[in-house]
Amino acid sequence: MVDGSVKEIKVGQKVPDFKITYYDPQKKGFGSVNLYDLLQQGKWVVLFFYPADFTFVCPTELADVNEKYNELTKINVEVISCSTDTQYVHLAWCKDEPLMKDFKWKMAADPTGYISRLFGVYDENSGLALRGTFIINPDGILVGSEVNHYPVGRNADELVRKVQAFQYVYAHPDEACPAKWQPGKKTLKPGADIVGRVGEVLK
Repeated sequence: MVDGSVKEIKVGQKVPDFKITYYDPQKKGFGSVNLYDLLQQGKWVVLFFYPADFTFVCPTELADVNEKYNELTKINVEVISCSTDTQYVHLAWCKDEPLMKDFKWKMAADPTGYISRLFGVYDENSGLALRGTFIINPDGILVGSEVNHYPVGRNADELVRKVQAFQYVYAHPDEACPAKWQPGKKTLKPGADIVGRVGEVLK
C-alpha cells in the first residue's frame, strides 16, 4: 500500500478508473475526463509524469514528446502529462516558457498526489512526481513502465517505439518483439522450435 490508502499499480495489472483534471493548451481551457472514458473509445493512454512546471529538464522532455504528438495520435494514443502542479500553474507555464508555446497535449493536475501515488512515482520528501512514463492498453492493463530520477530526461523516440511494439503484440498475442524492434521488422513466435536459435530466426 502507498500512503496507507492508495494501492500502487504494477505492470500487468488493471488500472482502476480515476478522474483527470487538466489544462488543455490547444483549447486554452480547463476540463476533466475519466480514464475509462478514454479506454472505452479504444484509446491507448500514455501518462507522462514529470516533477514540476517552471523547472529545467521538464520542458525539454515535454517539448520532445510534443514533436511526436501527431504521430502518436495517428496510432490512437492519448498522451497526458501529469505533475503535482495545479491546472492554473500549467496555464501560466505554457504562457511563459518558450519550449511550451506550441504545446498540444492535455496537462493533468495532481496536487493531492493521488495519481502519482497510484503509479508509484510520488516522492513523499519533495511532494513531486518522479519522471515516470506509463502505457495503458485499451483493456486498462498497464503494459509499460519507465521511471527515472530527477536529473535525467527521457527519449520520445523510444516512447513511440514501445507503444508501437505493444500495439503489435496486442494484435498478435502469440508473437513477441525483440530488442530495438521497429514496425515491419521480424518478430518472434515463442516455442520449443526456436529455443537456442533466436539469432538464427532473426537473420
